[in-house]
Amino acid sequence: MATAVPRTTGSDSSVVDVEMVEASEIRRRTRPGDRVSPPGDWGEWRQRDVAQGDQPTSLERVFADQRVPSWREQLTVRAFVASFFLAVMFNIIVMKLNLTIGVIPSLNVSAGLLGFFFVRLWTSAIERMGLLKQPFTRQENTVIQTCVVAAYGIPYSGGFGNYLLAMSGRIASQTTEANNPQNIKNPHLGWIIGFLFLVSFIGLFGLVPLRKIMIIDYKLTYPSGTATAYLINGFHTPHGAKIAEKQVKKLGKFLVLSFLWGFFQWFYTATDECGFQKFPSLGLQAFNNRFYFDFSSTYVGVGMICPHIVNVSILLGGILSWGIMWPLIANKRGSWFSADLPESSLRGMQGYRVFIAIAVILGDGLYHFLKMLILTVYSLRSRLKTGSASPFPVSDDEISNSTAAISYDEQRRKELFQKDQIPWYIAYGGYVAVAAVSIGTVPQIFPQLKWYQILVAYMVAPVLAFCNAYGAGLTDWSLVTTYGKLAIFAFGAWTGASNGGVLAGLAACGVMMSIVSTACDLMQDFKTGYLTLASPRSMFISQIIGTAMGCVIAPCVFWLFYKAFEDVGVSGSEYPAPNAAIFRSMAILGVDGFSSLPKNCITLCYIFFVGAIAVNLIRDLVPKKVSRFMPIPMAMAIPFYLGPYFGIDMFIGTVILFVWQRLDKVKSDTYAPAVASGLICGDGLWVLPQSMLALAKVKPPICMKFLSRGVNAKVDAFIATLS
Repeated sequence: MATAVPRTTGSDSSVVDVEMVEASEIRRRTRPGDRVSPPGDWGEWRQRDVAQGDQPTSLERVFADQRVPSWREQLTVRAFVASFFLAVMFNIIVMKLNLTIGVIPSLNVSAGLLGFFFVRLWTSAIERMGLLKQPFTRQENTVIQTCVVAAYGIPYSGGFGNYLLAMSGRIASQTTEANNPQNIKNPHLGWIIGFLFLVSFIGLFGLVPLRKIMIIDYKLTYPSGTATAYLINGFHTPHGAKIAEKQVKKLGKFLVLSFLWGFFQWFYTATDECGFQKFPSLGLQAFNNRFYFDFSSTYVGVGMICPHIVNVSILLGGILSWGIMWPLIANKRGSWFSADLPESSLRGMQGYRVFIAIAVILGDGLYHFLKMLILTVYSLRSRLKTGSASPFPVSDDEISNSTAAISYDEQRRKELFQKDQIPWYIAYGGYVAVAAVSIGTVPQIFPQLKWYQILVAYMVAPVLAFCNAYGAGLTDWSLVTTYGKLAIFAFGAWTGASNGGVLAGLAACGVMMSIVSTACDLMQDFKTGYLTLASPRSMFISQIIGTAMGCVIAPCVFWLFYKAFEDVGVSGSEYPAPNAAIFRSMAILGVDGFSSLPKNCITLCYIFFVGAIAVNLIRDLVPKKVSRFMPIPMAMAIPFYLGPYFGIDMFIGTVILFVWQRLDKVKSDTYAPAVASGLICGDGLWVLPQSMLALAKVKPPICMKFLSRGVNAKVDAFIATLS
């Protein structure tokens, strides 16, 4: 969802495309054509050598005495056992984030770190018994990383926090528009698993034949995949292994503390209106406008991982919307919209919250879509004209640094990357076979979406997947949800309001997002495998196995949430799933047009749509020292619907990180991701016992609630009359 991008990872992620938001910061640190500075001890060696004027150290010479295992040896049973348990844990965490705020930070570091730790622990124990047959290698670590990230990517690309949940009657009932039976399909474990298996694999076959062109010929950077590779390479050096063990200890310590804090808070949440998450820390008036700190270790941890500007942008968006705009618009009740409308009606206050947020999202998405398209066309045109492997100019310094060490590394990597080929007939045959099955069966799940519409989607998808994967290779931007939103409008309008266009648009969004997302993720993995000498064949198989795990684990985890917490998707609940309401509103807008908008809403939407484009344009035109202080429109749109409370938590996380960086930058850079991951993982794991207690109808014993002085006096007086 890594980037630092959720597997752009981010990765969107997202909330509304937070993987794109986080990717923007990697993009600014790593401009197209830049060399990515590898983290860990290898990065330190290289930077030291360059600073001293020496030739850069060859990474592959460090591992020269280690035999590279065959692709079959890289696919070990212990790797997939570890991957399965990590996939379950990360699916729970990502699902919780999906259903609460939609912000999904990069968990790639945690996946790689824990994968390294568990298998190293396993092999060390077996080695002491004298039974170790195969040592733990960086290639096997890459297989684990690929499998886990593919598995926990399904909760996002599978739409559990957006398009899939948006189909449900629970979301539809919150509006008076398009809530007829033909536009509703309630979640059920069987059809969800079947749908995911039909649409999640086809993207893996689409771009496989282009792997050599993208990785070797075009030398696309894929900053997230490159950073992940250097992280894994660093783990497997002696110094890197010691640092990894310390990081795991930090992660484990804060995981336990976060888990216990979640357990402690549970005792005070007898109803939805009780507990620390309803603590009016900024006053009751601010609390009524959703300004409060809710003591969530998850959001604090997310704030420590997301770039500072992302957290600040989210808080600014909350202040702009819930602090200024919504109170002013609420004063127009009875003038701009009927005072008798329920709070959830899109023709009333809810319409402004949802559609202005959509305008910002679409403006931001359209800007980056066009920018990526122009960049891709320009890059390809430059390659065709010059025959250059890179569309960007190479400086004299880069030419002089092209040493024998680098040549050795590249030669070694090219040799192994081209060794285990994936036959073209498997790629094309797999795409055609999966597409044929999908075209025949998806309409059985969604009768509103016709077979010829799916055929058109599969004909267009490889082109869009290539554009997305190519753009991600240049800039680390993955526009997955942008393509999904285009599908909502295109297929929804094609189907029409009278034929279930809302549901057809959401289903088409799922088809498109799955193809584009998995294709981009696979190319990122190929880049990681290229730099760690992992076989493309093992990467491909690992991605397939991880995707299969995700197609089963993610629906089961979602079903646990959906059954244990009966208010999933309900605005104002513990799991409001804001993106589900936003995606459904987009689908309604796509088939009904602007007729459903309240007075002056369309004008405000135009203003914010243009404003999002203008802010992005300014960010790209002004100098970097100025642009890094410019807010990110996509991040600002996140609290428009949900409220600013989680932005306050994330801002506290960013303040903690900022202070830590000022006090000890080396330690903060080394341990902050582990501490943040521990906070997120611990609180996420608490969801499992909390769900079990909810399913068993075990209620917390205490309600901690806050009242104003006047209300408290009335309550005391009422209680006195009873005694």
